[in-house]
Amino acid sequence: MILPAALGLSMLGGAVHGAFHRNSFVFGPVLGHLPTTERKVALTFDDGPNPDATPRILDTLSEYGIRATFFVLGRHAERWPELVHRAVVEGHQVGNHGYFHRKLHFKLPHYVRRDLMLGRRAIERAGAETPHFFRAPHGFRNPWVSVIAGSLGERTIGWSLGVWDSDRPGVQAIVDRTVEGVKPGSIVLLHDGDGYNADGDRMQTAAALPKIIVGLRERGYEFVTLPVE
Repeated sequence: MILPAALGLSMLGGAVHGAFHRNSFVFGPVLGHLPTTERKVALTFDDGPNPDATPRILDTLSEYGIRATFFVLGRHAERWPELVHRAVVEGHQVGNHGYFHRKLHFKLPHYVRRDLMLGRRAIERAGAETPHFFRAPHGFRNPWVSVIAGSLGERTIGWSLGVWDSDRPGVQAIVDRTVEGVKPGSIVLLHDGDGYNADGDRMQTAAALPKIIVGLRERGYEFVTLPVE
């Protein structure tokens, strides 16, 4: 009886890890770290666009000559397509974050596919090319999320460093957590929008970005975008 029980616990543990750990390979491959040991870092922004924070973030990236990746939420892209289009024109990557921003670990395949397809359609209608990347809300997945994303030509992306900027801990806290936490090859998760409130406040992140860029450059980091397979 001990062996079956241990096996069951092991399988349960694996399933939990696959569902809740953003970089778990249990439910399929995911890119959570750049394939380099050099001082390179990728900035990614989730849940936008947002009418206040996204323009300011784009202004900062333009000022410093940096390209980033925006994981766009479909229903927000429908409200502010011009911001998605601006990101594209200015050379940034646009990835799919789904449409509804619902946690996908308990969702059935038809829901997952619909969510991704609606997000993809909104991105394309906003003037971006068909996305090559997908990031699940909160990083939560199940056995078919990455399979469905892959069938749409979208590589699943996790992250190396999340700094909980969505909790609005203060500008300096966001700066310190990012600059101190980055390692060679880090994929950094930040937020230019609020997945649950289209008008949510992400101005702390926008205000922190110039200090993050300066701080990381002082440490010898180069900013890059995600690799396209």
